[in-house]
Amino acid sequence: MTKFALRVQCNSRRGIVAAISGFLADQGCNITDSAQFDDGETGNFFMRVSFQSEEGRGLDALTEHFAPVAEQFGMESAFFDESAKRRVIIMVSRFGHCLNDLLYRARIGALPVEIVGVISNHMDYQKDVVNSDIPFHCIKVTKENKPDAEARIMAVVEETGAELIVLARYMQILSDEMCQKMSGRIINIHHSFLPSFKGANPYKQAFERGVKLIGATSHYVTADLDEGPVIEQDIVRVTHAQSPRDYVSLGRDVEAQVLARAIHAHVNGRVFINGNKTVVFPPSPGSYASERMG
Repeated sequence: MTKFALRVQCNSRRGIVAAISGFLADQGCNITDSAQFDDGETGNFFMRVSFQSEEGRGLDALTEHFAPVAEQFGMESAFFDESAKRRVIIMVSRFGHCLNDLLYRARIGALPVEIVGVISNHMDYQKDVVNSDIPFHCIKVTKENKPDAEARIMAVVEETGAELIVLARYMQILSDEMCQKMSGRIINIHHSFLPSFKGANPYKQAFERGVKLIGATSHYVTADLDEGPVIEQDIVRVTHAQSPRDYVSLGRDVEAQVLARAIHAHVNGRVFINGNKTVVFPPSPGSYASERMG
């Protein structure tokens, strides 16, 4: 049986859950996992439902027959196949820990993605990427050529059909135009527990303040630098005895894990943008299972 999921976002009102569950039952579908959130402050309602199509209904038929329900409640809705891998472009500069982690997770099936290309403004990781049978694109960026460079980046995105751009420590600021064009489809990892210690050397700032926790933040990219809706965060403990270099080393592991979890949530349709924030539902049972171990 095919496993599908449905994402729904609309204004909160009575009868939404009943309408969705009733529709799926009428279409010969069995709900296997469901999560919902009613935001009392904004009046927004969010829901994600995993289900099995037991009578062979496909995505096109489900979408077509659900249209009257969506119209009745003013829903933004989308059905998708949970087993389908999302096409992803990774962008990286000279810090390769997140890139290497994502290449490995994709290879063993721990992330349901197909990495269709890696873009960098340096050549450091060309061999690693090519050895993974993934196209590598070196696109240099300067103040003078930035519009042309971004046009080349977007050409790669469009040619590959990429649904998501991942900034895996890509140390270039994207233009407002690109951020708006790819709104909700660019995820960044920031080597800091935002909103504290912003800038180029947050670990040094954290060290100088004597913090006991350092962390990383993954968020959607917007035109406001490092201000996009937060998807995932995590922390690691440090002590007075550790140096800024220790902080960097410990932070690398947290960054890789946080970015991977954010991508997993996004490609599984678990993230909803809610103004300046996000609603992130927990993973469905079995969604972290790998195709192979090791």
